[in-house]
Amino acid sequence: MIIYNETFVVEASAEQEWLQWMQTEHLPAALATGYFTGHQILQVLDSPNEGVTYCIQYLTDDIQKYQLFKERHLHHLHTRHHQQFENRYVLFNSLMKSVN
Repeated sequence: MIIYNETFVVEASAEQEWLQWMQTEHLPAALATGYFTGHQILQVLDSPNEGVTYCIQYLTDDIQKYQLFKERHLHHLHTRHHQQFENRYVLFNSLMKSVN
């Protein structure tokens, strides 16, 4: 299993707006690309960062699907997110592989 992880540190004042937008706009758009088999939203409870930290994990069974998603869709999705929440978040990405 390949996991593409986006970690967002969101200003506390924007948290509810951000979470709703992610669930109604961003996540459906990412999943509609067809490259992921599932996702999960996690809130980091012991984050050392100011604001609220969330991890959005997208699951796929093939690294090539992630590569196609990255090439064809990631820039557009991040641009839309930036337009919506400019200066109210920080984003870190990582790519992981399940070893189970």
